[in-house]
Amino acid sequence: MEQSSLWEKRRKRIFTIIEIGTTGDHASRAYDFFYAFIIVLNLCVSFMYTFDELELLCGPLLLNIEAVTVAFFAADYCLRLWTAKFLYPGMKESQSIRKYMLSFSGIVDILSFLPYYLPIFFPAGAVAFRIVRVVRIFRLFRINAYYDSLTVITEVITSKRQQLFSSVFIILVLMLSSSMCMYSLEHEAQPEVFSNAFSGLWWSVSTLLTVGYGDIYPITPLGKIFGIFITFLGVGMVAIPTGIISAGFVDQYSRLKRMSEYAREEAVHFIKVHLTRKDRWVGKAIRDIGLPGSVIVAVIQRGSKIIVPRGDVILMVGDTLVLGAESLDDDKHIELKELVLQKHNPWNGMAIRDLDISRQTIIVMVERQHKMLIPKGDLILLEGDKVLLYTQSRLSEADTIQV
Repeated sequence: MEQSSLWEKRRKRIFTIIEIGTTGDHASRAYDFFYAFIIVLNLCVSFMYTFDELELLCGPLLLNIEAVTVAFFAADYCLRLWTAKFLYPGMKESQSIRKYMLSFSGIVDILSFLPYYLPIFFPAGAVAFRIVRVVRIFRLFRINAYYDSLTVITEVITSKRQQLFSSVFIILVLMLSSSMCMYSLEHEAQPEVFSNAFSGLWWSVSTLLTVGYGDIYPITPLGKIFGIFITFLGVGMVAIPTGIISAGFVDQYSRLKRMSEYAREEAVHFIKVHLTRKDRWVGKAIRDIGLPGSVIVAVIQRGSKIIVPRGDVILMVGDTLVLGAESLDDDKHIELKELVLQKHNPWNGMAIRDLDISRQTIIVMVERQHKMLIPKGDLILLEGDKVLLYTQSRLSEADTIQV
């Protein structure tokens, strides 16, 4: 049983390493950088191998590098299959594996290495398999996930997808209609050039989306006039998707700026708690410490490392926990009394448990030389201490503060 549990922990650890890592997880971050390096290296080798001079000069080296990088892709794919249950924790293991294999990332991952090995078993299809290997360039989208600034591109395209689809549809309609019109105007004058509607479609694409290649153009007066009209119209049509994406970038960055500038900083309050050997939370997982539903562990500082507070993280002596809780509404204030102990105050030298105070009086905090002390029963009060307390009694020497 213990061996099985240890095996699952190792499996979970491998999952955290091969997925996008957090700042404090050095192994995972190192794997992310190495993974991105392998992707770029593989694509560079594939690009360099297309040059005859480089193939003659260092062809065997390029082939060896490609073999090693593709083997790494295969090993990475096997590890992702093995740990797919942690990627989709709400599913059965077989369902999670199937979902990963059919996802966009899973398809790109398998096509990154499978066409490289298929010619070994099917030599006749080597040329077709080599064409499929171009799919590995889509692995660059994984690098996009490692950097927050690059994910803005995906967010903009996703948020503006309806407008982009509409603009592309308009461009397609314009291309088809202009191709048919140009075919009708130019077919009799140059039947060998505008031989069918597809010839007009090629002209409309090269005219609308570029400045034309010069291989096919109108020669009749009506055809030239129509070509000028389509050229001007094409400039505006192609500018529509560009404007939509540009506006999306402006909206996205403006939204992030508004979130940072106008967010209510008082919505959540944070406090730091330092764990000692006497604390009951030491040795327990976060899920077992019994925090109220409105209190969260925001982050854990362990030495110089920052740990993400997952439910299975075990708290240790010396950990510093940052706890977050919702602040009080503006119309709900608690009035506290602030009392500074002077030289002849009878509380000087007394433990808190021995103070003669009413049951309606609660000492909330003690500040001593700019250091906050927890008001435990054995805490001895000293001259100069600043005592914060809640009481319904009137204290002539105390100042009232609102929380």
